[in-house]
Amino acid sequence: MPLPPVYGHADVRAKLRAALRAGNLPQSLLIHGPAGVGKERLAMWLAQLILCDDPRADGEACGQCRACKFVERLEHPDVNWFFPLPRPDASTPEKLREKLEEARWAELLARRTDPFHVPAFDKAPAYFMGMIQNLQRLAGVRPAMGTRKVFVVGDAEAMVPQESSPEAANAFLKLLEEPPADTTLILTSSNPGALLPTIRSRVLPVRVMRLAQGEVADFLVREKKMKPAEAESLASVAEGAIGRALRLLPTSGGSGVLQKQRETARNLLIAATSQSPADRLAAANAVAPSGARGDFSAGLQALSLWLRDLMAVAAGAPEHTAYTDDAALLTSIVKKARVRPEGVTRAILRVQEAHDMAQGNVNPQLILADLLRGLREDLVGSAA
Repeated sequence: MPLPPVYGHADVRAKLRAALRAGNLPQSLLIHGPAGVGKERLAMWLAQLILCDDPRADGEACGQCRACKFVERLEHPDVNWFFPLPRPDASTPEKLREKLEEARWAELLARRTDPFHVPAFDKAPAYFMGMIQNLQRLAGVRPAMGTRKVFVVGDAEAMVPQESSPEAANAFLKLLEEPPADTTLILTSSNPGALLPTIRSRVLPVRVMRLAQGEVADFLVREKKMKPAEAESLASVAEGAIGRALRLLPTSGGSGVLQKQRETARNLLIAATSQSPADRLAAANAVAPSGARGDFSAGLQALSLWLRDLMAVAAGAPEHTAYTDDAALLTSIVKKARVRPEGVTRAILRVQEAHDMAQGNVNPQLILADLLRGLREDLVGSAA
């Protein structure tokens, strides 16, 4: 199945088109912005634009030539899409490289089969030295069809040493310092500050913003065949991110990825306002992740959303909750625990502090147990 059209980011696309037509497009770019707003899809759009055999008069890719069709089907031999992957078991560095490349092709096949595919890994994905070596090898090969090669390196912040091989980011830096003349490198990141400063200094930053709610709803109606009212409802809680909307959609196994995180965060909020310390300890033990630190951080973000809605209810404005279906539950918590807005403000800041702490090497279980104890103090007025 071909990739869906690009939604939104009209100003950014116009500037990139103009730079390419004028011959001013840099060899290395960093497309950065909030998670789920379509950064990698935008990178693939740019790859198609670069390789198109017959661009339209307005500078847009024709969509009809062989190169365009190959890019849309993720089959172009000169477009290489890389993304973080879990580390497979391997006895030697050579075997590791082979297994990582096999895993990348398996993930690409899943994306070819379903352009709305949402990756789900049992272990934390990252960039490892073997992946960068595979990328370097491909960068050294001459283009197979045209005159250029394009590399899309998604979620480049996963190249930081504590989450992958400590040599991976430095090895990638060498490629950025001396890229082959026929190569364009497009990095994407939701957290560019996590990249090595030396990497950031060698790429042109391209900032993308959240989409308008109507653009997300339009995507859901056109691409997911949702009814307009349902699409508007989902778009209202997607925070301007199509990727977030897709993760909220139910899967064949039940709730969507983000919906499951939201359900878990709801249980944390209930435990935080419970009178029993045992409830908070049990909730902390139940949520402690088995390996994916990114999942733990996402769970804290889901808890922040619950607290923002709790703020609206505590302030007497339940109509301003993002998830209106949960207003009754939040009203019950406010009345039972006598929650006040200023306490919720402190709780939101406390969750942000826990999120920052989770980026280090602190045990997530300890973070969560301490967080729930602090939330109890903020929301109810007692740490007992």
